[in-house]
Amino acid sequence: MEELTLTTPALLFSAISLIMLAYTNRFLAYAAIIRNLSEKYIEHKSASILRQINNLKLRVKLTRYMQITGISSLLFCVLTMFLIYIDFNLIAIWAFGLGLLLLIVSLLFLIWEIQISAKALQHHLVDIEDHLIN
Repeated sequence: MEELTLTTPALLFSAISLIMLAYTNRFLAYAAIIRNLSEKYIEHKSASILRQINNLKLRVKLTRYMQITGISSLLFCVLTMFLIYIDFNLIAIWAFGLGLLLLIVSLLFLIWEIQISAKALQHHLVDIEDHLIN
């Protein structure tokens, strides 16, 4: 295996930063949708709105996990750079590996959340089709 240098973990900074921006945008979009649905539910107390709110609760939780594991990945990349700087190369390799694993976990949470989002959109499309037929 080649020696781990400062540039290797630094390469992930831009990728992780972009991922975190996307996660934050998802979170802000969910917050706006939840506020809107909350107002609608207070007015109409619909079971459909309640299902949507419950679906969004899970999606917000997954987004929070995505953010936590993504930030942790970035933290381990920074730790890796510090460990390389102070010549603790073996520990740096393990820290970088852990950072990569956390990034993988974050992306797996993203895949899970996207599947839930797609399924929710499919339910909306079915509802629209039902209204068009009737």
